[in-house]
Amino acid sequence: MAIQKEFVLRYQEEGHVRFGVPEKVCHKDVAETLLKEISAIDGVYKVNLYHSQKKLSIRFHSSVCEFKSLAKQLFQILANLEKKGALEASPSLRGSTFLNRKVKTSRYSPISWIKEKINNTKETVHAARVLTRVTLKKPNSFINDPEKAVVDFLNDILVLFLIKLHWQNITQQWIVKPFKYRYEWMALFYMFFLLIRSRKAK
Repeated sequence: MAIQKEFVLRYQEEGHVRFGVPEKVCHKDVAETLLKEISAIDGVYKVNLYHSQKKLSIRFHSSVCEFKSLAKQLFQILANLEKKGALEASPSLRGSTFLNRKVKTSRYSPISWIKEKINNTKETVHAARVLTRVTLKKPNSFINDPEKAVVDFLNDILVLFLIKLHWQNITQQWIVKPFKYRYEWMALFYMFFLLIRSRKAK
């Protein structure tokens, strides 16, 4: 079935799975039916559909219902809904073009993308100004060893970039399950160790 191809597995761990879903299953009537059908599956104890993000989150007891069995039953539910015509586009969306629907319904519209890039640029510029200000407060170090001063400055920028890049993972995954992500924590601590060690006067 075509609808099954539009469900994309975004996240999976024992007892929890998350799918990216198409817009048509986010409509009120379809969403209510879908959530009711999924909740009826043995082992499933919590189902959430995030309309704005187009995400379907399912929590289940893996001892009762394995992931393969859950996925099979989910796709069967979707197949039944598609056969009944419940997944057809609503009249309000049929008249608009595919591009217009994307701009209206996607949270990653061109305007949002531009705003996000502007904010990222502002944050980067602000961080660079702070680092530059700190560096200029130590003119002697720059005069005595300009190469080391430049390397230290670039290292600081690299560390800030890496933290910003992984910040969501750090706050939502690494802190929640530190043992599971122990190697990531070890790499993070070792990076700070090297950073501090490079600042020590020889």
